[in-house]
Amino acid sequence: MNIARDHVVSIHYTLRDDGGEIIDASARDEPLTYLHGHGNLIPGLERELTGKNAGERLQVKITPADGYGEYDSALVQEVPRRALKGVSEVRVGMRLQAQTPQGARALTVTQVRGDMVTLDGNHPLAGKTPNFEVQIAEVRAATKQELAHGHVHGPGAHHH
Repeated sequence: MNIARDHVVSIHYTLRDDGGEIIDASARDEPLTYLHGHGNLIPGLERELTGKNAGERLQVKITPADGYGEYDSALVQEVPRRALKGVSEVRVGMRLQAQTPQGARALTVTQVRGDMVTLDGNHPLAGKTPNFEVQIAEVRAATKQELAHGHVHGPGAHHH
């Protein structure tokens, strides 16, 4: 069965940066299972997997625009520490959630200088070229319930 929209796909993957460092990988015995064609993967990887079959292996290099987005300096802002209510110890590398007019956004603390804190709303991999090694473990048709909910149910399901 070829990978197409509305199929449930299980993949083993390793994500590396351009220097070859591993950024992320699926657990050894637990593939990532997702609903294809519903925005559950970055667009470039989903496009590369379309039409492939279980058992296939591929290596793909994704452009930032088709990956985690281009880096947008407008998403970086400096705020007074007091603006971070309920956060007792602010440190570089911390991930915070903020409510914005566009909904919840993840922010990373990139600098703490005196009373000022720099927050970056870009995805940590924005502007980077993700390199994936993928092995397709399984492809099956989605159930009506999975299609209605827009995500996979059952073992290996990852909820966002």
